[in-house]
Amino acid sequence: MANVEKYFDLVDQNQQRFIETLREAVAIPSVSGDVARRGDVVRMGEWLQARWEALGATCKRVEPGKQTVEGTTIDLPPVILGQYGTDPRKKTVLVYGHYDVQPALLSDGWESDPFTLVERADGRLVGRGSTDDKGPVLGWLLCAETHKEAGMELPVNLKFCFEGMEESGSEGLDAIIQAEAKGWFKGTDVVCISDNYWLGTAKPCLTHGLRGVSYFHLEVEGPGADLHSGVFGGTVHEPMVDLVLLLAKLVDSNGRILVPGIYDQVAPETDAEERSYEGLEFSHAALATDLKRDVIIHSDERTTLKHRWRFPTLSIHGVEGAFHSSGDKTVIPAKVRGKFSLRTVPNMDPARVAELVTKHLNSEFAKLGSKNVMRVIETHGGRWWYSSPDHPNFLAASAATEKVYGVKPDLTREGGSIPVTLTFEENLNVNVLLLPMGAADDGAHSINEKIDRRNYIQGIKLLGAYLHEVAQTDL
Repeated sequence: MANVEKYFDLVDQNQQRFIETLREAVAIPSVSGDVARRGDVVRMGEWLQARWEALGATCKRVEPGKQTVEGTTIDLPPVILGQYGTDPRKKTVLVYGHYDVQPALLSDGWESDPFTLVERADGRLVGRGSTDDKGPVLGWLLCAETHKEAGMELPVNLKFCFEGMEESGSEGLDAIIQAEAKGWFKGTDVVCISDNYWLGTAKPCLTHGLRGVSYFHLEVEGPGADLHSGVFGGTVHEPMVDLVLLLAKLVDSNGRILVPGIYDQVAPETDAEERSYEGLEFSHAALATDLKRDVIIHSDERTTLKHRWRFPTLSIHGVEGAFHSSGDKTVIPAKVRGKFSLRTVPNMDPARVAELVTKHLNSEFAKLGSKNVMRVIETHGGRWWYSSPDHPNFLAASAATEKVYGVKPDLTREGGSIPVTLTFEENLNVNVLLLPMGAADDGAHSINEKIDRRNYIQGIKLLGAYLHEVAQTDL
């Protein structure tokens, strides 16, 4: 690991250049959810491919196909596959990231133009995509470039998979991974993904678990058209009333899911898991500050983390078809559709979850005695992911973190979902590691998204140190 110090020194010397590279990438408004920006998304992918090819990497541009948006058929952005190094004596690490970003407008409340990276006096690098996920994606590129500048070989063969639709459902990606599992991705020893965040703001972490998500639409349909409430109120079964009553039967105000049997599949807690919550960088005070108001349900941090990581939760997201504009409108909507999701954990089966939810809602609807028609529609059923933090891939990342930050990383799970994690694991049959660069307060998807200079620069060191550690690890 002697050479890694040389790498660290060169990263420090190139800090400003690395920030300028991030500024260049942020300036490309690669918003995948905006049809008008599709050309910019493609341009961002081409920018990445050109930089890697200039370094000497072999790249393959894969076209995922087309999509129809608001009646218009357009090309999906390319998935950029690449390989840097083909030494059969070295291990091969596959890294994943995405080059698309969330929408952002100055009028949303940004301090500055969201597509102009600005460094604040406190070290924040503010700009859309700075932490999600352009900073980490550039980290791999700058790691390889710095090794070359230092006259050092990368200690592993590096493969990469960078997509441009992550913020819009990763459309087409799963099929590409499945098709390339025995092609481009053949020979992969481990996978590393940097697309999540620290638990707090001071201490790095490794992430070894994600919740799954099952998404449902609950539709209630009544009369053939909207009705005047003054004429028909109290004389017809109102779909909106039925819907509100049904939604209230899904979860209580303290987050307890009311669907019978839903907790039966949840893996029991173990002594080892209980110990894993000790010493984590997490506090209710910091969480309440982030929330801008203390609306935390639970009385202690450990219970809060358990409900974020290892217990299922159910959230109600909205209602389609009901009046929602400003002002007053006395209408009885003819058809409404409530939307809710259920986050799943080990060892819950999405098919069983859908069965229990549907059975419960059918039972509750029958109790209403309504003449309306009710339907439960599952639109997505993604499975949870869990990996052992004792796997050699994680141990290598832990050693790298200690090398860069001087502390052992927290071992965390995430309340959200990164579906590609499971896709890689199931199709490549290798261990997948989540190695975050950014901090908990980066504000991904929000206004004034940022990555701290410290996290960006030290993160580039971390990615390099990880490659050196995994090169020496017996997998």
